[in-house]
Amino acid sequence: MEIKMIKGHGSGNDFLLIDEITHGYTFTELERVELAKLLCDRESKLGADGILFVIKSERADGRMRVFNADGSEASMCGNGLRIVARYLCELLGKNEAFVETMKADLKVSKQPELFSQVHTYQVEISPVLFDLKALPLKLNKPTLYNEKIYELSDDLRFTALAVPNPHLITMVDVETLQSDVQQKLSEKVNGPNELFPDGVNVSFVNQLGKGSIYVKTFERGVGFTNACGTAMSASSLVTCMQGLNEFESVIDVYNNGGKVQCVVHQLDKEFQIDLIGNSTYLFNADVSIDLKAGTFEVTAQNEYTEQIAYEKLQSEVQQFIKDNMKG
Repeated sequence: MEIKMIKGHGSGNDFLLIDEITHGYTFTELERVELAKLLCDRESKLGADGILFVIKSERADGRMRVFNADGSEASMCGNGLRIVARYLCELLGKNEAFVETMKADLKVSKQPELFSQVHTYQVEISPVLFDLKALPLKLNKPTLYNEKIYELSDDLRFTALAVPNPHLITMVDVETLQSDVQQKLSEKVNGPNELFPDGVNVSFVNQLGKGSIYVKTFERGVGFTNACGTAMSASSLVTCMQGLNEFESVIDVYNNGGKVQCVVHQLDKEFQIDLIGNSTYLFNADVSIDLKAGTFEVTAQNEYTEQIAYEKLQSEVQQFIKDNMKG
C-alpha cells in the first residue's frame, strides 16, 4: 500500500499523522495495529510514539484514533490532539474545530504563539473521572486522592484519575525524580499485576514554583516519553486540588520535550482542562508498505523548518528547569 503522512510532535511526543479524509484510505483494525508496530519502530527510518489516524466524523469536523507504538489503542492523547487540531483547522480553513475522540467530542482552537514561530493550539481535555473503575484500579475504595498504595511504595502518595486515559500521579522531590523509583514502579504496574489490569500512565511531578510544575511520565504502551499531554493536564489538576496552584489560572508545565500551559476549570463537581502547546511538523513523506512482509520504504520525504524555532523554546525550557528544580 502507498500512504502519505506527516510526522509531527507536541512537546517532543512525536507521531505519524495519516489523513483518511482527503486520501480515502481504509484500514482494517488489524492493519492499524500492524502499521503502528511497523512504522513506529525506532530502529526504522520513521519511528514515532504512535500513529494519529484522522478520519471523517458524522458529528464533528474530524475523528482521531490513536495507536501507540506497541499497537495498542489509546482513548485519548493530548499532544497528538494538538497535531490533529492543526491539521484539521488548516485543512478546513478554520481557527477552531471539534474533534471526535473515543470518549468525547473535544473543542480545539488555534492560539497565539507560545514562543516565536511555534505553531500553538489549545485542546480540551475531558471527561475527568475519579472513579477507580474508570481506570481501572482494583482497590477496595471508590477513589484514591493523595493516598498511599503500600503495594507500590511506603512513602509516596498517589492520586488516580482518568482523563480519560488512566493516570497515577504523585508529587515528589528532585532526589526521587532522579532515582530509578519511577521506572521500577511503572514497569510493575504496566506488567502483570493485580492493581492495574490494563496498565496505567505514571507521572512524577515536582513543583517548581507557584504556577509552574515539572512532569515526567512513563506512558502505558510506550515507556518514558518526552511528554504526555493528558498526564500534564491531569498533573495540573492534581496540583490545584492540593492547593499548590490555582484553578482558572495558567499553569506552566515543563517536561523533557519542552513546555505547555494548562488551565484547570472547576464546573460544579466536574473538571475540564485546557491544554495549550506546540503543534510542530517535522516532515511529510510518501511511504510504500508491505504489511505481509513487514517492510516499508520511504519513497519521498520533504523536511519542514519548524523544529528550529521549537529547539530555541526547548533550550530556554531546559535552562529554566535547571535553575528552578527544587528538592
